[in-house]
Amino acid sequence: MPVIEYLPGNSFFHKLDPRVKIIFLLSFAVFIFTTRNFYIISVILALALFLWITSGIPIAKIINIVRLMLPIFIFVIIVQALFQVGHTNLVSPLIPKFVPLIGGRGRITLEGTIFGLVIGYRLLTLIILMPLISMTTDINTLCLGMVKMGMSYKIAYTATIAINMIPSMEEQIMTVMDAQKLRGFAVFEEGRIHEKMKAYPTLVVPMVIGAMKKSMLMSVAMDARAFGSKKTRTYIDKIAFTATDYSALIMLIILLGILSYYNFIR
Repeated sequence: MPVIEYLPGNSFFHKLDPRVKIIFLLSFAVFIFTTRNFYIISVILALALFLWITSGIPIAKIINIVRLMLPIFIFVIIVQALFQVGHTNLVSPLIPKFVPLIGGRGRITLEGTIFGLVIGYRLLTLIILMPLISMTTDINTLCLGMVKMGMSYKIAYTATIAINMIPSMEEQIMTVMDAQKLRGFAVFEEGRIHEKMKAYPTLVVPMVIGAMKKSMLMSVAMDARAFGSKKTRTYIDKIAFTATDYSALIMLIILLGILSYYNFIR
């Protein structure tokens, strides 16, 4: 099952106008990367998890997303621990002194490690928050919401196509891996880390070639339908704010006000 895909439902978040969801995402994304308050980030993460549960999205999808992004989290934490300026040493020197030329250099600081954990926590919160939009909003409705907010239709269409390509790319990865398993190639399941790193080109090359073929076919299909020939266009579906959307915006403004008070004033 793809990690990111639209899951139809009748939850409160499903029924919201896509513009409200986009405002929701952008507002909290700004907060995530402007605040240093651990508790504020925790509140946003708790809200994201609450929306996941109430929207009927399987928790297994969160686990899959976190598992995919885990190497990035670890990399960010290690980089910050090594290069962030700090005064409290946890490991010093990082390279033993008996090593020729480079011995006695490098250190891991407490401040750098904490900062790396905060950055990783921010990324985790944002990554859990972002799929809520694509998983609870039909791709065509999401594109229409972007256009209604003033975005060019070409840019909105490109963005939504990129989101829509993620499930197909995941399916293509699984197809390539299944084909490799049938040929006795099981490195990605049973191999060690260095073996997996060496085997990645056998996975990436078919993906790149497949993506290029799909993009060419899509380009031909768009040209055949005269995409972009008119500056203005009409839509079958229509979206409009309802009382629920206005209520959600009011609740969002109140929550942002409370978070701003604790982040900037108090």
